[in-house]
Amino acid sequence: MDWTGGGYSAEELEMLPQAAGAASLGCGNPTALATLPPGEIVLDLGSGGGIDVLLSARRVSPGGKAYGLDMTDEMLAQAEKNRAEAGTENADFLKGHIEEIPLPDGHVDVVISNCIINLSTDKARVLGEAYRVLKPGGRFAVSDMVFLGDKGKTPDEVVSSIESWACCVSGALEKGEYEAAARSRL
Repeated sequence: MDWTGGGYSAEELEMLPQAAGAASLGCGNPTALATLPPGEIVLDLGSGGGIDVLLSARRVSPGGKAYGLDMTDEMLAQAEKNRAEAGTENADFLKGHIEEIPLPDGHVDVVISNCIINLSTDKARVLGEAYRVLKPGGRFAVSDMVFLGDKGKTPDEVVSSIESWACCVSGALEKGEYEAAARSRL
């Protein structure tokens, strides 16, 4: 299987197990948005098969660490398999929900996420948790789905459809709403 896309360079993809990319259902590359110097600690919300965790772990090495948080045993097992295949020692995968991050206050330098926050029904709580675990001066770099127009014009049958939630449409905020919600946590 050939896999590319989502804003990942060929060099990045060549460094990873093929299964890491195959398990990625993201909408971008949050690691391209964030400065990740050696020694920093990164948290990926909704890490899935681990593509962004593995890329982050390489960038923050030596001395840094990358955490992936996912709620499903299947994705955590795949991420661990990908971590082992990549030979990455400075990455850990945690089971939990993005609304209740199992890390202490002020623990990470950067929170990243790839098309996951829009899936939460409590985005304010997710953002609050993300900012809670960030160190003072920490950074928040996400790739996510947003409406560029007026979400209110979206037909009710689309908004209430479980398929639309799964396709990252129903839960998306308008761009301005998303930005305001993120800024309100600063």
